[in-house]
Amino acid sequence: MEKNAWTRLALAFVLSYATAGIGGALTELGPWYFALKHPSWKPPDAAFGVVWTTLFTLCAVSGWRAWQAADTPALRRRVGGLFGANALLNILWSALYFKLQRPDWALFEVVFLWLSILALIVGLWRLSRVASGLLLPYLLWVGIAAVLNWETVQLNRPFPGLLA
Repeated sequence: MEKNAWTRLALAFVLSYATAGIGGALTELGPWYFALKHPSWKPPDAAFGVVWTTLFTLCAVSGWRAWQAADTPALRRRVGGLFGANALLNILWSALYFKLQRPDWALFEVVFLWLSILALIVGLWRLSRVASGLLLPYLLWVGIAAVLNWETVQLNRPFPGLLA
């Protein structure tokens, strides 16, 4: 592999893990979170770190593969735009759910997060089927997280504040 490819791979990991780090910093598992009623099937809290680390690793490799396959500036902008929008939506979900303590708002937002992953999968398909396929576990996990989010809202509503 050429030097530029290694540099791009490293950058993909930096950007992916930076997204994870920001989302992680917004995730406060304090008294508020532990006071929530959770569905009986919710995975243990320790599992979330392992799953998300795996998913952000797959995202980094996917982004790198797609960037390598993008042979025009327009295609590279599309790859960057799709991943950038997804990163912002991923961070926003953590901010809404944990920082603002609004799982109800996060439930609305998770629809857009899930759609952004679907847009990545579809948008990368022609560039790299491997890059596209690497995102399928992410789509599945966010789908599961959305159901978990929905059930948590149902068990704990209403949430106080604006638009409760």
